[in-house]
Amino acid sequence: MRYKLGICVFVGVLTGADVAAQQRPATPLPGSVFQSPEARAMQSDDTSNPAMLWVEKGRSLWTKSDGATGKSCASCHGDLQTVMKGVAARYPLVDQKSKTLMNIEGRINNCRTDHQQAPPLPYESNELLSLTSAITYQSRGDVRLVGIDGAAEPFFTQGRALFEQRQGQLNLACVQCHDGQVGRKLRGDTVSQGQTHGWPAYRLEWQSMGSLHRRIRSCSIGVRAEVLPYGAPSYLALELYLAWRGGSLPMESPGVRR
Repeated sequence: MRYKLGICVFVGVLTGADVAAQQRPATPLPGSVFQSPEARAMQSDDTSNPAMLWVEKGRSLWTKSDGATGKSCASCHGDLQTVMKGVAARYPLVDQKSKTLMNIEGRINNCRTDHQQAPPLPYESNELLSLTSAITYQSRGDVRLVGIDGAAEPFFTQGRALFEQRQGQLNLACVQCHDGQVGRKLRGDTVSQGQTHGWPAYRLEWQSMGSLHRRIRSCSIGVRAEVLPYGAPSYLALELYLAWRGGSLPMESPGVRR
């Protein structure tokens, strides 16, 4: 009963005054700001950050041969630290060949099927999380520079619309929490700006590494909305908008979240 009452009070505040969607927060704040001091300390120290286990695994997978071609990621790309520096900061982006929006996970699986002749890795598998984490780690400290014009414009527009669209039985939009209620408490969490620069991240609640799409799906469950498959076009479009919305925030993955 206490849980239900808390949700009702919070929803009442949200629906009492609609929050207008902003282009970007006036002062973008990283997700780590809204975590406990213990979680922030864990994230900032690579020897304490549990997510580094996935980064290390990803480094090993980078040089592992796979598929019918017997190639590894390194066979085509070379040294991980050198060639992947700054790459994740440009994703999601529109793939020139397929004209579809791809995030890092999609690019990894595209390389596997096209160049290694290997099956795609499932979302949330340790292998895909590890490779994604290792690649994203090479952009830590870099400013996000996603493209939102040209071929990317319709995807960006779709993502912004999804951010502003009410959904689910609770009839809530992302913007209502992550613009209008930043800093408030909800079920033990401090509502953040919804910035994505720390993902993939280790979530203490999950006791595991998780992708951004897993976190988005959790939000969908929270507002009792339709939960889409991992890698769904709508989630990719939202991922692009959120990446742009962070403005000049530096990449901080792998993050640690409650």
